[in-house]
Amino acid sequence: MTRNELQQRTKRFHVDIIKLCEDFPRNAAGFETAKQLIRSAGSVGANYRATARAKSNADFIYKIEIVLEEADESHYWLEVVKEAELMRGKELDRLTDEANHLTAIFAATDKTAKWNRNKS
Repeated sequence: MTRNELQQRTKRFHVDIIKLCEDFPRNAAGFETAKQLIRSAGSVGANYRATARAKSNADFIYKIEIVLEEADESHYWLEVVKEAELMRGKELDRLTDEANHLTAIFAATDKTAKWNRNKS
């Protein structure tokens, strides 16, 4: 997957999360969970985009670790949505799976970047 494709994928993840949150219950739990989920999902795409402007390998690793944390946080919030039964359905399951995939992608990217740093 190219950098551009991954940028588009992370942006699509954010947009899809926004749409998912539109159907959350209109109560304190729904609003707060949606707020947290939208922020973490948005941070995945925004911070991944920022990795393209890394000034060094160390800066890239720092930025990719933020992306990894935010992808994992998004996965956490999606699990909370399911367990709290704020929503159900195939779209929730698809986005939970996507958050898990993105976490795996960025964990592998982090590991490779650190290996390349140590190899030099």
